[in-house]
Amino acid sequence: MQENTIYYEQNRFKLYKGDCIEVLKYMPENSVDLIFADPPYNLSNDGFTCHAGKRVSVNKGKWDKSRGVAEDFEFHKQWLAACKRVLKPDGSIWISGTYHSIYACGFAMQLLDYHFLNDICWFKPNAPPNLSCRFFTASHETLIWARKSRKGRHTFNYEMMKNGLWKEDILKKPGNQMRSVWAIGTPKRVEKVFGKHPTQKLESLLKRIIVASSNKGDLVLDPFSGSNTTGLISYLYGRNYIGIETEKEYLDLSIKRFETLKNNLQKKYTQPSLFEGVCESESEYIINGGL
Repeated sequence: MQENTIYYEQNRFKLYKGDCIEVLKYMPENSVDLIFADPPYNLSNDGFTCHAGKRVSVNKGKWDKSRGVAEDFEFHKQWLAACKRVLKPDGSIWISGTYHSIYACGFAMQLLDYHFLNDICWFKPNAPPNLSCRFFTASHETLIWARKSRKGRHTFNYEMMKNGLWKEDILKKPGNQMRSVWAIGTPKRVEKVFGKHPTQKLESLLKRIIVASSNKGDLVLDPFSGSNTTGLISYLYGRNYIGIETEKEYLDLSIKRFETLKNNLQKKYTQPSLFEGVCESESEYIINGGL
């Protein structure tokens, strides 16, 4: 399969199988409005963690194994350069990570002359405990939000962030400005009904990011799309979407999730309005079939 071959395509939703650095070579320059990237954290080091109250291996797959500090950094620099080429002059990018990867991404972005907008602390109230009892319990990830250049005019839907319905966040007060610490849990069981990706992101997290920094009709790209939560939320809120993923298993999972969403929208729902009350439970019903 060539790197520019489409794996799956529907109206406003397109998936590619391949290395994002190679696939992005075939995309037009200055064509993407928003990028959400959740690159490998390189945590698969034969250690252990806690999942559902049990001690489990941290190994997720070959794609998550570190190749050493220098090679890992070069990889981040390459994919970030490829993303910058396809971003529109006013486009912006979000990157999720922990201390294992986020600082390398941030330094690479500085070298590539991205312009930083915010760093967000995503606090997880339901994070699992630390089993070794030798460290503080890891309960947050960092999100970097940046635009392509200092001169750009990025999208920020301020009123939606201030006055929208964000009931899932215990720190967000109605009518107050959205702050840079977000209290949002980990993915719910209903979001994994067709299977799961080991680093799957919460639907409500992607909802906030996509609604905040893009508009209906915009093109959203996820270069490490996994189980495609980014794509589901983009489609649900009227955006166009391109996802890139190396693993067939997760592409097939993505297709199941998308087709369920599409069928549910055709059956019952029109495009939701943030101000008309699409709360988290309703979004879950639309996306996951009410399970």
